[in-house]
Amino acid sequence: MASMNINGRPIGDGAPVYVIAEGCDNHMGSIEAAKEMCLRAKLAGADCIKFQHHLPDEEMLPDVPMTSNFDIPLYDFLKLHALTLDQHAELMAYCEEVGIQYLCTPFSLKAAQELDELGVDAFKIGSGEMDDIPTIRAIAALGKPMIVSTGMATMEEIRRTYDVLAESGVEFALMNCLSEYPPIYEDVNLGVLDIMAEAFPKAVIGHSDHTPDLYTCFGAVARGAKILEKHVILDKRTPGPDQSVSIDFSELRSLCDGARKVEAALGCEKKVHESESGIREWAHRSVVALRPIKAGEVITQDMVWGKRPGTGIPSWRMDEVVGRTAARDIEGNTLVSWEDLA
Repeated sequence: MASMNINGRPIGDGAPVYVIAEGCDNHMGSIEAAKEMCLRAKLAGADCIKFQHHLPDEEMLPDVPMTSNFDIPLYDFLKLHALTLDQHAELMAYCEEVGIQYLCTPFSLKAAQELDELGVDAFKIGSGEMDDIPTIRAIAALGKPMIVSTGMATMEEIRRTYDVLAESGVEFALMNCLSEYPPIYEDVNLGVLDIMAEAFPKAVIGHSDHTPDLYTCFGAVARGAKILEKHVILDKRTPGPDQSVSIDFSELRSLCDGARKVEAALGCEKKVHESESGIREWAHRSVVALRPIKAGEVITQDMVWGKRPGTGIPSWRMDEVVGRTAARDIEGNTLVSWEDLA
């Protein structure tokens, strides 16, 4: 099984799921809001808070035609609200202070190079950049772990990127992802996690979730996702391009707590646990005389049936009782014992 390591935190087979709180641009350009997101993500139990480094003129044309779920063009939004490199440096230092991993998505090669100089431990690559092979190859050459989302991609396109990353020698993850904001549940296809794990054995497989709640995240953990990414926002009333797919930090706490509980429940050994033993004694059924039975009577089915507790002859052995002769008088509505039978 594939594994990777980000600043000493193992990710992959045998390690707890790595939870990324995606802060995106929900800070609306406020460094104080971004710091508050870092702190709350830490308190909620996330492993990582992630932001985005935008250099708008490096990543898009001003008049690029695009769909949007927000009321101003993305280019204009980023010009107004994107964090500066100095602010990213401040956030990275603050994350170290409060004890949470800082990550960032570069949306251009230049942004990645700037983050590399800043000293980031890994790169998160968005779905839009997944098939930009020249950029993928150049970022991989920086030698740091990469987490790559695969929204709006075919398996053939993912394979192309996978081959480039596998050849590069960097540790990397591929995130099952759907670039609908928000998606319908029928489009999420959590079963793709299994397909990706088989098809891309050198990649850690995770899940980046854009639903407005937590259910598919828990399902992803149950299906074996080793990374979870979820957009977070301080106040769901804050406008922004990611508002509709973001959870608040109370929900993030529930996500982290639930993910750990699902992980704890993923064992595959079926046995009688010690804590079940007491319940088993009274909850199972034993053979009980339905009426008084005289010594010498041949026991018929209408004389006996199964009732609690389970401390007598197990009811599954009923056929071994029916047809036997009572060795002594048996009171009605009492457990039948082997000593009662001739």
